[in-house]
Amino acid sequence: MLTIQAPTSCPSCSSTLEWINHILYCKSPSCGAQSDKKIEHFAKTLKIKGLGPSTIQKLGLQSISDIYEMPIDTMIERLGSEKVVVKLGAEILRSKTAPLNVLLPAFSIPLVGTTAANKLSKVCKYINDIDEKTCEKAGLGPKVTANLVNWLVTDWSEEYQFDLPFTWEFEQPKVSVNIATVCISGKLTSFTTKAMATAALQKAGFSVKTTLTKDVQYLVNESGIESAKTKKARESGVEIITNLKTFIGE
Repeated sequence: MLTIQAPTSCPSCSSTLEWINHILYCKSPSCGAQSDKKIEHFAKTLKIKGLGPSTIQKLGLQSISDIYEMPIDTMIERLGSEKVVVKLGAEILRSKTAPLNVLLPAFSIPLVGTTAANKLSKVCKYINDIDEKTCEKAGLGPKVTANLVNWLVTDWSEEYQFDLPFTWEFEQPKVSVNIATVCISGKLTSFTTKAMATAALQKAGFSVKTTLTKDVQYLVNESGIESAKTKKARESGVEIITNLKTFIGE
């Protein structure tokens, strides 16, 4: 019977491998294979076109910081094409504007992906706002929180904070604003004309329509007459407004 012996050292850096959940890992921070994969993942996440595995090898990048620190002349010498370097340089320059929502998943922090980053963006503005309390408020689990907080204390504070050209600011989630729609029906008593009432409603942030459509939430009827339009609105669950000035707070 053939017995397969598991390797004990990393084929890239010869460091001793560690068993984690029945999988062998190299935990050496100086492992070249790990560095290449981290840089490759970073470039892919930030969509830096032209910075694939082959280019990373040719440039001899050792860390993510090297992407932004390597002189142009060195890049041209190693890639052998000024035209290629100009395009790559433009991509690297563009990547500097990446918000923290994109950056965090790019650093290969275990369990910290786009979902976790977007959750954090709802309770944090800058990277310095992230701690155990804000992680809990954002709804992150204990393992994700531990990995992220540990990365902030080690990798970010010791290597990336001052070496990378980012603002470290979250892109805040866009707030969807639902504009309520009002339909004016019949003769008004609170305003002299419908034009004046329409202007007051629009100033207060409402959308105004002259017909009862499906998107109408309020029907103005100050006459007190139960018209067909008012009856239809009431049956559809539309709220009837009998005093427009009171409704908009004038």
